[in-house]
Amino acid sequence: MGHSYSMNAQHCVWSTYLRKNLIPAELEPKVWAYIKMTGENHKIRVLACNGMSDHAHALIMLPATMCVAKALQILKANSSRFIEQHGINFDWQVGYGAFSVCKSQIERVKQYIANQKEHHKKQNFEEEFLALLKAHDVDYDPRYVFG
Repeated sequence: MGHSYSMNAQHCVWSTYLRKNLIPAELEPKVWAYIKMTGENHKIRVLACNGMSDHAHALIMLPATMCVAKALQILKANSSRFIEQHGINFDWQVGYGAFSVCKSQIERVKQYIANQKEHHKKQNFEEEFLALLKAHDVDYDPRYVFG
């Protein structure tokens, strides 16, 4: 077989440095669009991207030749530079969460990502991230999960 084929959908979540509210509301749509464009430029399909002033969510489809760590390094580094170009002293927190998504759940995850503003009226980022870890049976040490 001469080619590699895969369906590797990942719901990725990462926060701003120290989970500070660093992304101004008026810049958020541009940041999410920039992350999508960056993905396209690197053959990472970004099916959904949204977030809040302190974190981002992206549903991505990884190419068969790319690991999730490389994809997130690309998306985070490029979007960080984009935000800094708008006069903001900015860094993303080191690390991320990545949760595999089966084909039948892609639309549900896209809706979840699209509804971040509404979702966070009830739950903050830390609560949300811990819930995602638990829902996906990811082992973690609560003393270190947020750096």
